[in-house]
Amino acid sequence: MINTILFDLDGTIIDTNELIITSFLHVLKGKTPQPLTREMIIPHMGGTMENQFQTFTGLADVTALVGDYRSYSMLHHDRMVKPFPNVLEVVKTLHEQGIKLGVVTTKIRPNTIRVLEMFDLISYMGSIITVDDVEHPKPHAEPVLKAIQELNADPAHTLMVGDSSFDILAAQAAGVQSAGVAWSLKGEETLRGYNPDFMLKDMTDLLDLVAHGTEAK
Repeated sequence: MINTILFDLDGTIIDTNELIITSFLHVLKGKTPQPLTREMIIPHMGGTMENQFQTFTGLADVTALVGDYRSYSMLHHDRMVKPFPNVLEVVKTLHEQGIKLGVVTTKIRPNTIRVLEMFDLISYMGSIITVDDVEHPKPHAEPVLKAIQELNADPAHTLMVGDSSFDILAAQAAGVQSAGVAWSLKGEETLRGYNPDFMLKDMTDLLDLVAHGTEAK
Protein backbone atom coordinates (compact mmCIF):
# COMPACT_ATOMS: atom_id res chain seq x y z
CA MET A 1 0.00 0.00 0.00
CA ILE A 2 1.28 3.46 -0.93
CA ASN A 3 0.42 6.23 1.51
CA THR A 4 3.23 8.69 0.76
CA ILE A 5 4.19 10.13 -2.63
CA LEU A 6 7.27 12.25 -3.35
CA PHE A 7 7.45 14.15 -6.61
CA ASP A 8 10.34 15.43 -8.59
CA LEU A 9 9.47 18.89 -9.90
CA ASP A 10 10.95 19.83 -13.29
CA GLY A 11 9.83 17.50 -16.05
CA THR A 12 7.62 15.48 -13.71
CA ILE A 13 4.77 17.62 -12.40
CA ILE A 14 5.81 20.99 -13.88
CA ASP A 15 6.69 21.34 -17.54
CA THR A 16 9.83 23.46 -17.46
CA ASN A 17 11.50 21.53 -20.27
CA GLU A 18 11.67 24.27 -22.89
CA LEU A 19 12.66 26.88 -20.32
CA ILE A 20 15.59 24.72 -19.17
CA ILE A 21 16.76 23.89 -22.68
CA THR A 22 16.42 27.46 -23.93
CA SER A 23 18.30 28.80 -20.91
CA PHE A 24 21.22 26.40 -21.38
CA LEU A 25 21.43 27.14 -25.10
CA HIS A 26 21.41 30.89 -24.45
CA VAL A 27 24.04 30.88 -21.71
CA LEU A 28 26.40 28.39 -23.37
CA LYS A 29 26.32 29.77 -26.91
CA GLY A 30 29.96 29.84 -28.06
CA LYS A 31 31.22 28.54 -24.69
CA THR A 32 31.40 24.79 -25.28
CA PRO A 33 33.98 22.65 -27.15
CA GLN A 34 31.30 21.96 -29.78
CA PRO A 35 27.98 23.69 -30.43
CA LEU A 36 25.44 22.57 -27.84
CA THR A 37 22.18 21.03 -29.01
CA ARG A 38 18.96 20.16 -27.18
CA GLU A 39 19.74 16.48 -27.77
CA MET A 40 22.97 16.92 -25.81
CA ILE A 41 21.20 18.69 -22.95
CA ILE A 42 18.25 16.34 -22.39
CA PRO A 43 20.15 13.31 -21.01
CA HIS A 44 21.65 15.45 -18.24
CA MET A 45 18.44 17.16 -17.14
CA GLY A 46 17.58 16.23 -13.57
CA GLY A 47 21.08 16.62 -12.19
CA THR A 48 22.37 19.71 -10.42
CA MET A 49 22.94 22.79 -12.54
CA GLU A 50 26.60 22.92 -11.50
CA ASN A 51 27.23 19.35 -12.66
CA GLN A 52 25.50 20.02 -15.96
CA PHE A 53 27.57 23.12 -16.68
CA GLN A 54 30.76 21.29 -15.72
CA THR A 55 29.86 18.46 -18.07
CA PHE A 56 29.05 20.75 -20.98
CA THR A 57 32.06 23.06 -20.63
CA GLY A 58 34.77 21.02 -18.91
CA LEU A 59 35.23 23.88 -16.43
CA ALA A 60 35.56 23.33 -12.71
CA ASP A 61 34.29 26.78 -11.68
CA VAL A 62 30.92 27.43 -13.30
CA THR A 63 29.67 30.03 -10.83
CA ALA A 64 29.31 32.77 -13.44
CA LEU A 65 27.47 30.47 -15.84
CA VAL A 66 25.04 29.40 -13.12
CA GLY A 67 24.36 33.05 -12.32
CA ASP A 68 23.74 33.88 -15.98
CA TYR A 69 21.43 30.88 -16.31
CA ARG A 70 19.33 31.86 -13.31
CA SER A 71 19.02 35.46 -14.48
CA TYR A 72 17.87 34.42 -17.95
CA SER A 73 15.59 31.69 -16.63
CA MET A 74 13.81 33.93 -14.15
CA LEU A 75 13.24 36.56 -16.84
CA HIS A 76 11.31 34.05 -18.96
CA HIS A 77 10.05 31.74 -16.21
CA ASP A 78 6.41 32.66 -15.74
CA ARG A 79 5.42 32.54 -19.41
CA MET A 80 7.24 29.27 -20.15
CA VAL A 81 6.17 26.94 -17.34
CA LYS A 82 2.94 25.03 -16.77
CA PRO A 83 1.76 21.89 -14.98
CA PHE A 84 1.62 18.67 -16.95
CA PRO A 85 -1.88 17.40 -17.78
CA ASN A 86 -4.01 16.34 -14.79
CA VAL A 87 -1.34 17.24 -12.22
CA LEU A 88 -3.43 19.78 -10.34
CA GLU A 89 -6.48 17.55 -10.16
CA VAL A 90 -4.56 14.43 -9.12
CA VAL A 91 -2.50 16.17 -6.43
CA LYS A 92 -5.67 17.69 -4.95
CA THR A 93 -7.43 14.30 -4.98
CA LEU A 94 -4.49 12.49 -3.38
CA HIS A 95 -4.34 15.11 -0.65
CA GLU A 96 -8.07 14.74 -0.01
CA GLN A 97 -7.57 10.98 0.27
CA GLY A 98 -5.05 11.52 3.06
CA ILE A 99 -1.93 10.64 1.06
CA LYS A 100 1.19 12.37 2.37
CA LEU A 101 2.80 14.42 -0.39
CA GLY A 102 6.19 16.03 -0.88
CA VAL A 103 8.59 17.45 -3.45
CA VAL A 104 12.20 16.32 -3.84
CA THR A 105 14.10 18.39 -6.41
CA THR A 106 17.55 19.53 -7.50
CA LYS A 107 16.08 23.01 -8.00
CA ILE A 108 17.05 25.78 -5.56
CA ARG A 109 14.50 26.58 -2.85
CA PRO A 110 13.37 30.09 -3.96
CA ASN A 111 12.57 28.87 -7.48
CA THR A 112 10.87 25.74 -6.15
CA ILE A 113 8.60 27.76 -3.88
CA ARG A 114 7.86 30.21 -6.68
CA VAL A 115 6.60 27.62 -9.14
CA LEU A 116 4.63 25.68 -6.51
CA GLU A 117 2.92 28.90 -5.46
CA MET A 118 2.18 29.83 -9.07
CA PHE A 119 -0.02 26.78 -9.49
CA ASP A 120 -1.39 26.56 -5.93
CA LEU A 121 0.43 23.30 -5.24
CA ILE A 122 2.44 24.38 -2.23
CA SER A 123 -0.35 23.89 0.32
CA TYR A 124 -0.53 20.17 -0.54
CA MET A 125 3.15 19.48 0.08
CA GLY A 126 4.05 18.38 3.58
CA SER A 127 7.74 18.35 2.75
CA ILE A 128 9.76 20.32 0.19
CA ILE A 129 13.37 19.21 -0.17
CA THR A 130 15.53 21.23 -2.57
CA VAL A 131 19.19 21.16 -3.52
CA ASP A 132 19.72 23.85 -0.86
CA ASP A 133 18.54 21.51 1.90
CA VAL A 134 20.96 18.62 1.47
CA GLU A 135 24.64 17.89 1.31
CA HIS A 136 24.20 15.14 -1.30
CA PRO A 137 21.54 15.75 -3.99
CA LYS A 138 19.85 13.06 -6.08
CA PRO A 139 20.79 10.39 -7.12
CA HIS A 140 21.99 10.10 -3.51
CA ALA A 141 19.39 8.83 -1.05
CA GLU A 142 19.68 11.83 1.28
CA PRO A 143 16.94 14.06 -0.22
CA VAL A 144 14.41 11.22 -0.30
CA LEU A 145 15.26 10.12 3.23
CA LYS A 146 14.99 13.69 4.50
CA ALA A 147 11.51 14.04 2.99
CA ILE A 148 10.46 10.74 4.55
CA GLN A 149 11.69 11.94 7.93
CA GLU A 150 9.83 15.26 7.65
CA LEU A 151 6.63 13.47 6.67
CA ASN A 152 7.07 10.80 9.35
CA ALA A 153 6.55 8.28 6.57
CA ASP A 154 7.40 4.62 6.17
CA PRO A 155 9.84 3.95 3.28
CA ALA A 156 8.06 0.66 2.56
CA HIS A 157 4.87 2.59 1.74
CA THR A 158 6.53 5.52 -0.06
CA LEU A 159 6.69 6.16 -3.81
CA MET A 160 9.12 8.53 -5.56
CA VAL A 161 7.87 9.81 -8.93
CA GLY A 162 10.30 11.27 -11.43
CA ASP A 163 11.32 11.81 -15.02
CA SER A 164 15.01 10.93 -14.81
CA SER A 165 17.49 8.34 -13.69
CA PHE A 166 18.39 10.63 -10.77
CA ASP A 167 14.91 10.13 -9.32
CA ILE A 168 14.77 6.38 -9.79
CA LEU A 169 18.28 5.82 -8.43
CA ALA A 170 17.61 8.05 -5.42
CA ALA A 171 14.44 6.10 -4.68
CA GLN A 172 16.23 2.79 -4.93
CA ALA A 173 19.07 4.01 -2.70
CA ALA A 174 16.54 5.18 -0.09
CA GLY A 175 14.62 1.91 -0.13
CA VAL A 176 11.36 3.34 -1.50
CA GLN A 177 9.32 2.41 -4.55
CA SER A 178 9.87 4.34 -7.76
CA ALA A 179 7.74 5.42 -10.70
CA GLY A 180 8.99 6.84 -13.97
CA VAL A 181 6.81 9.10 -16.09
CA ALA A 182 6.28 8.26 -19.74
CA TRP A 183 6.16 11.96 -20.64
CA SER A 184 9.83 12.37 -19.74
CA LEU A 185 11.90 13.96 -22.51
CA LYS A 186 14.43 11.19 -21.92
CA GLY A 187 11.93 8.65 -23.18
CA GLU A 188 10.03 5.85 -21.51
CA GLU A 189 12.44 3.15 -22.65
CA THR A 190 15.42 5.03 -21.23
CA LEU A 191 13.72 5.22 -17.85
CA ARG A 192 12.73 1.55 -17.96
CA GLY A 193 16.44 0.78 -18.22
CA TYR A 194 16.77 1.86 -14.57
CA ASN A 195 14.08 -0.64 -13.46
CA PRO A 196 11.48 1.60 -11.82
CA ASP A 197 8.72 -0.27 -10.02
CA PHE A 198 6.05 1.47 -12.09
CA MET A 199 5.72 3.56 -15.24
CA LEU A 200 3.02 6.21 -15.33
CA LYS A 201 1.43 6.95 -18.70
CA ASP A 202 -0.62 9.76 -17.18
CA MET A 203 -0.80 11.42 -13.77
CA THR A 204 -4.18 9.79 -13.22
CA ASP A 205 -2.40 6.42 -13.07
CA LEU A 206 -1.35 7.44 -9.55
CA LEU A 207 -4.95 7.19 -8.41
CA ASP A 208 -5.11 3.56 -9.54
CA LEU A 209 -1.74 2.88 -8.00
CA VAL A 210 -2.85 4.19 -4.62
CA ALA A 211 -6.21 2.45 -4.79
CA HIS A 212 -5.15 -0.92 -6.16
CA GLY A 213 -1.36 -1.10 -6.00
CA THR A 214 -1.15 -1.40 -9.78
CA GLU A 215 -0.93 0.91 -12.76
CA ALA A 216 -3.97 1.56 -14.90
CA LYS A 217 -4.02 -0.70 -17.96
